[in-house]
Amino acid sequence: MNTIYEILRRPIITEKTNYQNEDLHQYVFEVASGATKAMVKEAVEKIFDVKVVRVNMMNMPAKKKRSLRNRRTVSRRKAYKKAIVLLTPEDTIPMFEGVK
Repeated sequence: MNTIYEILRRPIITEKTNYQNEDLHQYVFEVASGATKAMVKEAVEKIFDVKVVRVNMMNMPAKKKRSLRNRRTVSRRKAYKKAIVLLTPEDTIPMFEGVK
């Protein structure tokens, strides 16, 4: 990982993460597998110009998936690393905000 843009892969946007954004000031990202908490904190602070309070990280396991046409065929979704970033109450990331 050479740059901070390679650390953050994509935001994870689900119903649960929308609740975390609005009420708890937490934002969820898929990050590179070799990223550390300090790397994620630095990347989020530089890219979005916010103050990070805490970073929690977890490894999400691979999951099996079945095809709709042939239920016998099983494919595998890859595993990834997820980071939950807690910001100060006055900071927000506008990319996660809904239509206003």
